[in-house]
Amino acid sequence: MYAIVILALVAGFLALRLYSVLGKRTGHEQQPAPLQADDRAKVSVLQPRQTGEQSQEPARLAEGLLTPGAENGVRALIAADRRFDVPQFVDGAKSAYRMVLEAFWRGDREELAWLCDADVLASFEEAIAAREAAGETLENRLVRIDKAVITDASLSGRIAHITMRFDADIAAITRDKDGNVIAGSMTDAVATHDVWTFSRDLRATDPNWKLTETDEEA
Repeated sequence: MYAIVILALVAGFLALRLYSVLGKRTGHEQQPAPLQADDRAKVSVLQPRQTGEQSQEPARLAEGLLTPGAENGVRALIAADRRFDVPQFVDGAKSAYRMVLEAFWRGDREELAWLCDADVLASFEEAIAAREAAGETLENRLVRIDKAVITDASLSGRIAHITMRFDADIAAITRDKDGNVIAGSMTDAVATHDVWTFSRDLRATDPNWKLTETDEEA
């Protein structure tokens, strides 16, 4: 009888010790190591929001980011792709605007091929080739984007098109093959008003939008 009681006490003591080690959280446990930059999901230019949340009404969500004439098209796009997020798209479009301009200025055809469709790429490549043949180089700088707004949105089947107007200031210098300035000034920025259209197949696994048309307003 005493042996049974002693064994029970020993078992109870061991159980308490086990609980003290495994059964309690003190708040000082070692946390998992944070993900390194290479392990985190990479965000692509113009990538739509990758969450299960429904987008809010675009008029409320995107005040000041689209013109009244674009609202119906944006609503139709959101109905077709519930992941589409207006503010995130506009932010991505501004990044793409800067990336395309800088790639064109330095003649980076590979970067342009990733950002533009075949027709726009061909136009850029033609201008780059003419510049290279003349021995000219550009020293341009995007000073700031004053305003970026969606002016049109539409669906052609499952192909979405969004037109953006960018009001920006650009400082530009063109040098000849001898390094002499033949046009422009880095001290006087020029106001520009570019109208660019981005497109994406909503059925595609690639989440990126590509530049499919460029124009300029006075």
